[in-house]
Amino acid sequence: MVQINGESIDAAGKNLRTYLEESGYVIEGIAVERNEIIVPKEKYGETTLSDGDIVEIVSFVGGGEESDTFKLGGKIFNSRFILGSGKYSMELIKAAVENAGAEIITLAVRRTNTKKNENILDYIPDSVTLLPNTSGARDAKEAVRIARMSRELGCGDFVKIEIMRDSKYLLPDNAETVKATEMLANEGFVVLPYMYPDLYAARDLVNAGAAAVMPLASPIGSNKGLATKEFIQILIDEIDLPVIVDAGIGKPSQACEAMEMGAAAIMANTAIATAGNIPVMAAAFKSAIEAGRSAYLAGLGRVLERGASASDPLTGFLRD
Repeated sequence: MVQINGESIDAAGKNLRTYLEESGYVIEGIAVERNEIIVPKEKYGETTLSDGDIVEIVSFVGGGEESDTFKLGGKIFNSRFILGSGKYSMELIKAAVENAGAEIITLAVRRTNTKKNENILDYIPDSVTLLPNTSGARDAKEAVRIARMSRELGCGDFVKIEIMRDSKYLLPDNAETVKATEMLANEGFVVLPYMYPDLYAARDLVNAGAAAVMPLASPIGSNKGLATKEFIQILIDEIDLPVIVDAGIGKPSQACEAMEMGAAAIMANTAIATAGNIPVMAAAFKSAIEAGRSAYLAGLGRVLERGASASDPLTGFLRD
């Protein structure tokens, strides 16, 4: 493993320039130190990372403050909005991605008809990270097969695990999800498991090597909002991994509320895909997620359990 900015990353054997480009760094705006020695930019392509290396990657930030970035699998993201690609017409996918400001988009893997020329990848900007999911998998074995095929398709190491044996309520099978997560993490995948918000299952996923946990807010595709709010809050408070709220978020206000709770990111699809104006709704979700994150960082005001507290003085007007 290589220590990069304080995190253990499976990057041993990788070319430094390749790692930086794959992780979204702008080469011109960074400096790299490897084992306390500065690496000149012209040497990035000649430098191979080794097991045990300690690497620091720095850039200028205003006022000395750390930027509010979102990290998964050693990759840095500025957007905390993960966009699903299902239920869209092809021509609207690009507009949705651009208006949402999303840097990650999910894809499903399905059998293909070689006579069809249309490809969803033609509508997704090259800068967006692909997150293939294992939708349709009924157990860990099927999920692993789909993940391996997605890697072969060129989607990289990111994968969202979805295992659902029930076709009516589409609830995730936590036990099989833990099995698939461990298998794929051992193969070098960056695993983001979709799960029912259960603390014990979440801890098992952490131990299995998950990069994040993705608890459902309510049944997938329902747009019912934060039905599992209290259980998601437990995960946010207790799990030392990014908690990405997934499934059931139906309104921008619900996405904002989840971010105010301390969620690391929001995954949404149906709420946008079924909206009257998809680009405008995508932009609304973007704004709501950013507002919720800002409120969380600011620290929400206190809530009184009983009584009231006047905003203005109750004395000093005409008579005391």
